[in-house]
Amino acid sequence: MDELKQIIAKPKNGSESLTDHGAKTNYTLLDFWRWSVSDILSNATRGRFAEFIVGTAIGLNPDNLRDEWDAFDLKTDDGVKIEVKSSAYIQSWSQKNFSTISFSIKPARYWDAETNMRHTEPIRPADVYVFCHLKHRDKKTIDPLKMEQWDFYVLSTYQLDNYTRSQTSITINSLRKLTSPKQYSELKDAIMRAFQEQKNYTIARANL
Repeated sequence: MDELKQIIAKPKNGSESLTDHGAKTNYTLLDFWRWSVSDILSNATRGRFAEFIVGTAIGLNPDNLRDEWDAFDLKTDDGVKIEVKSSAYIQSWSQKNFSTISFSIKPARYWDAETNMRHTEPIRPADVYVFCHLKHRDKKTIDPLKMEQWDFYVLSTYQLDNYTRSQTSITINSLRKLTSPKQYSELKDAIMRAFQEQKNYTIARANL
């Protein structure tokens, strides 16, 4: 049997119809998108939406589709590898209290698409981490589409590698001790500065 190669998805516009033996049904791919991901406040969808937000800040090309299995979430045209995390006070479900803000930073044995193998040691393959905090606290007016309702914390990966309190998670208070929150308009510059810090750190380590 021939090797089953990776299927490369192509961008769709939403007008594609569901068909039955060649006959169009009354439903399109846009109907599926609206049905499945309209709730961008939900945990699973908000995480992907946060990736999209960061992508738009760095000039995302929407034709370069999200890769579910990539070792990091985003990559700039300059080759900067970015991991995106998100957290929010407000959830889709009923709450008695606001959620505690914490982000996972656990290293992983990631899958390398180029070698088609999983790395044996858990690491952080990204250069930069962006922690997206949906800070809005009013359930009646919360809208993740409004960038002013978010804060963004940007760290070089080496800062997390050297973070002594925990190697699995980081709280919002700890993040604030390491860096200041950025607005959406400041995000791209913050990412590039963090990447340069990561690059300088890597060079300095190599020269020891």
